[in-house]
Amino acid sequence: MTQSDPELVSLNGVGHYFGQRLVFRQVTLGVAPGEVLLVLGPNGAGKSTLLQIIAGLLTPGSGAIDWTLEPGEIGYLGHGTCVYPFLSASENLFFWARMHGMTPAVEDITTVLDRVGLKAAALERAGTFSRGMAQRLSLARVLLLDAKLLLLDEPATGLDTASRSILDQEISQARARGAAVVWVSHDARRDVLLADRVVVLQGKGQAFLGTTTAYQQWWCDA
Repeated sequence: MTQSDPELVSLNGVGHYFGQRLVFRQVTLGVAPGEVLLVLGPNGAGKSTLLQIIAGLLTPGSGAIDWTLEPGEIGYLGHGTCVYPFLSASENLFFWARMHGMTPAVEDITTVLDRVGLKAAALERAGTFSRGMAQRLSLARVLLLDAKLLLLDEPATGLDTASRSILDQEISQARARGAAVVWVSHDARRDVLLADRVVVLQGKGQAFLGTTTAYQQWWCDA
């Protein structure tokens, strides 16, 4: 990431309500290629809502959001695994690929399953998977897109230590190829080490935005 890189997405004074309840207001930030932005905050602060707004799944109640991305260049991993239990792991990925207008070869599917440690389970029905395996299959669905912007909402849910290492590696590789990652986490102490910047949602607004070094100082002073 350099100063000359155009931002993939920018938010200016974004706010959102659910009915009459304010979730957050005045969120202003941008995400550039090759950047990992960690989203932190207490439960109910609006972290998932923010990701859905960035993904274009929710229209903000106020403010503006702009993208420099083409359709299909955003990969979104939400709380739900979004896997079809009666389809095999491979069939799930073929289905999602077709939904995005892709026609991957069997080798492409095998490769991405291998990346998340599910190659041996390629022909097994997803309904037999543990929560962690289903989470890795959902991650594979996002990785298959080779997106320029990855939005990951608590992607470590249900993952064991070995699977966490896979996730860490994929985030680092996405950054290395110039993709941006916006990542909601509840494990700030661990995950801040993989990030470039941090945004904290707290008190119905944006409490902090800055580098990981500045965040650690802000946290100590808070």
